[in-house]
Amino acid sequence: MPKLDSPQRSPVIDQENIFLVGLMGAGKTSVGRMLAKRVHKDFFDADAEIERATGVKIPVIFDIEGESGFRAREEKIIEKLTAMHGVVLATGGGAVLSPANRARLKQHGCVIYLRATPEDLWRRTRRDRNRPLLRTANPLTTLRELHAQRDRLYSEVADLIVDTGTQSVGTLTTQIQKLLAELVPATSPSPHA
Repeated sequence: MPKLDSPQRSPVIDQENIFLVGLMGAGKTSVGRMLAKRVHKDFFDADAEIERATGVKIPVIFDIEGESGFRAREEKIIEKLTAMHGVVLATGGGAVLSPANRARLKQHGCVIYLRATPEDLWRRTRRDRNRPLLRTANPLTTLRELHAQRDRLYSEVADLIVDTGTQSVGTLTTQIQKLLAELVPATSPSPHA
């Protein structure tokens, strides 16, 4: 069930841009695409933008440049995309590792952490061969380690934390829309009315 969790930030959040963070398999791209259509914003996927800019798939970048080379490219794309207006952005799972990315996300929009258990993430990603960090002997263990390392960073940057569970993309998107509507300040009557 989704829940509002904004420990350090005001409940009135700028929603011109909506940024989705979370581990691989959390649903950022699927939810982001549907949410963008519903709220009439342009949708961008940071990983897809990196692939478009380089002309190669993410695993190839990891093979040639390593994770550090990929992260440098990711930081440039995040800088570009967070400077735009009226967008829904699905970030890569490791985007929050960069302090500069976290600052840009917090500064330029409403950040939603799509939180899932490592077990749910493994079920969603186990057949996906386009996940370089899961090319390990035990992908579930890797997901548990990534969750342990990154959960605090996702929570720190988030205006909303939404537990994804097993609901459909449509149901999850509707729940996010309701939570976003709760962040919009109620208009108060004019003192001269």
